[in-house]
Amino acid sequence: MSEPVRYIDRSHNYYRAQGFTNDYRYAQHENAPFAKLSTPLADCTLGVVTTASTYPRASLEPRKVDSGRLEDGISLYADDLSWDKAATHLDDLNSCFPVASLNTLVGEGVIGALTRHFHCLPTEYSHKATLEHDAPEIHRRLVADGADVALLVPL
Repeated sequence: MSEPVRYIDRSHNYYRAQGFTNDYRYAQHENAPFAKLSTPLADCTLGVVTTASTYPRASLEPRKVDSGRLEDGISLYADDLSWDKAATHLDDLNSCFPVASLNTLVGEGVIGALTRHFHCLPTEYSHKATLEHDAPEIHRRLVADGADVALLVPL
């Protein structure tokens, strides 16, 4: 039996190996930016956001917000990220990016529709970069795509 992944310890070691001298500070929000849906999910358009990328990246390559079309053949890349690659993989897209299941829920009327695009949110050491650049850009893209609600799918 394998041991559980000690994510916090691995995160600290990962950032130390990149030369950061302070441990990663996990974001905390006293007033979480979540809200109750004002419209039933069956009437909403859902956008999908992942921490994977649409292109292969090198370990220390700067990460950027990116988008892809859901109706195109989807390939995701995340070899540069720290995750349990022994327990899962990206070969079965539905195990880490459940678009087929979401389309089934659309067909059943549980979800109104999916946006045309999915969006890639880079995992970033800098809370400032996430709050001031990446999150607003993802929000802008979701709104432009007609999303009423977003499903965040971290890898």
